[in-house]
Amino acid sequence: MNAVKEIGTYEAKTHFSKLLDDVASGTKIIITRHGKPVAEMTAPPARRKQAKFGCAKSPNFYMADDFDAPLDVFREYM
Repeated sequence: MNAVKEIGTYEAKTHFSKLLDDVASGTKIIITRHGKPVAEMTAPPARRKQAKFGCAKSPNFYMADDFDAPLDVFREYM
């Protein structure tokens, strides 16, 4: 499990580079002011892989010509 570290605003300002290293290694940092949490530092979520261009092309792929046409159920609202 990732560690959680709680520090004050002065320490966060003074040791910011070290805190970034800690966050990069998986530590969650809670920054407090007068003992109350005001901010949280965590690593960004992992990026999803980008789909390759043309990945939906196959002989089995079918999209109707009117796939984006309004549904009959909603015609009265338009």
